[in-house]
Amino acid sequence: MQKQDSRMQAIQFWLKNELNMDIESLTPASSDASFRRYFRVIHQQQAYIVMDAPPEKEDIKPFIKVANLFASSGINVPKIFHSNFEGGFLLLEDFGTQCYLDALNTDNADLFYQLALNSLFKLQTEINPAESNLPAYTHELLNKELDIFSDWFLTKKLSLTPSPKEKSLLDKTWTILTQSALEQPQACVHRDYHSRNLMATETNSPGIIDFQDAVVGPISYDLVSLLRDCYISWPEQQIEQWQKQYFQRLSSNGLVKCDNDTFQRWFDLMGMQRHLKAIGIFSRLQLRDNKPNYLQDIPRTMDYISLVSSRHPDLVEFNDFLQKTIIPAWNLTT
Repeated sequence: MQKQDSRMQAIQFWLKNELNMDIESLTPASSDASFRRYFRVIHQQQAYIVMDAPPEKEDIKPFIKVANLFASSGINVPKIFHSNFEGGFLLLEDFGTQCYLDALNTDNADLFYQLALNSLFKLQTEINPAESNLPAYTHELLNKELDIFSDWFLTKKLSLTPSPKEKSLLDKTWTILTQSALEQPQACVHRDYHSRNLMATETNSPGIIDFQDAVVGPISYDLVSLLRDCYISWPEQQIEQWQKQYFQRLSSNGLVKCDNDTFQRWFDLMGMQRHLKAIGIFSRLQLRDNKPNYLQDIPRTMDYISLVSSRHPDLVEFNDFLQKTIIPAWNLTT
């Protein structure tokens, strides 16, 4: 608590003494799954967001780099008004308080998702991956993310130690998932494109946040992040309709040169890779970072994995392991 108080004092000093802001109020806006925190500051009846990124834990340079890249391509990201590299602070445009997760309902979902898909298409067409200077979503990174599931969920959360046969099955499954990801056309990938990071703004909606981990990677990644969201679910028929419409858009613009069945497999397997990673991260947030609320999103995320692994013949063995070992062990913890 004392360390957090010292960060707050540093923020107030920066705003008051270096930016000459008249602080009418400074209140928590949100936190995320990293060590960053966000505060809403009111100055002359205008709201701004302060990002607090402790330099020993977080680096604000990737955020600035990607913000400039996205903004130059017409993507609605918050303007950066001031930066403090030594302190790890940024003063940002405030997109308001309503993210997609809070705003979505069955009546407006199609409109909201079409807006989000329009922004995604702009991301994938206006940014040249070869010139973006973004890191690549490599085989090593994809596997490292999958190992978060093994380490933090299976071993630490469920106290499961896979047998040699089960370990071989996991290795085989990871290979299937990473090969599918790497064979896809490459595009700019936000990497966390979902309902909590899309803000319902009055103009040019959605406002897009939490983009600092952007990479060049599989073209289906952000699409499945959006449509098979860890925080909200839709009927599979509706998801397939959105997915097919977006595939036709990609296809007609030459971004993919495959049939829908191939793209559907890319979409499914990319989602499974992401959802396995997410379950590992949710477990780590509870066990390491004392953020237990994310555990409530594990059942939804597990359902996506169950659906996909039952749908594809080369993943049926994993589905069997999931149904007979992993899910019963998870149920014992709840």
